[in-house]
Amino acid sequence: MATIDDRNARLRALRAEALLGGGAERIDAQHARGKLTARERIELLLDPGSFVELDAFVVHRTSEFGLADQRYLGDGVVTGHGTIDGRLVFLFSQDFTVFGGSLSEAYAEKICKVMDLAMKVGAPIVGLNDSGGARIQEGVVSLGGYADIFLRNVLASGVVPQISVVLGPCAGGAV
Repeated sequence: MATIDDRNARLRALRAEALLGGGAERIDAQHARGKLTARERIELLLDPGSFVELDAFVVHRTSEFGLADQRYLGDGVVTGHGTIDGRLVFLFSQDFTVFGGSLSEAYAEKICKVMDLAMKVGAPIVGLNDSGGARIQEGVVSLGGYADIFLRNVLASGVVPQISVVLGPCAGGAV
């Protein structure tokens, strides 16, 4: 049976893995293109120390097309809330280092969750976009994820501010 220290060590290891997104090599490639990572963008946008991440350990649920062996904690999008000049905001930052930032079903669920929370408390939603669009390996469920996000865009319209920042190539629903 695992001790509390063992479990804490495992959580620290998972957190360190999640912080790497698609890995050091892909982070270096992002920097070589003159682009920041999803987490670096959040750090620059929010008040220092205010970010609270949600669902950092989520992974996609697809096993086809070799994806069973390619699971990244966070699944290509960093979501949560923090403050800008002391004001609460909810946000998502697409991580191009994981499958080119492409949207999976689980990824869409993470975005929908922060959108729902933002509407519930009346806080703005900020999207930092850097995505190749739908994760085609998931087919219709990925496209359905866009439908869920678009529904929330409509529901949030006139209720809370929605701010989108395009920071890289965006295709399909990511536009």
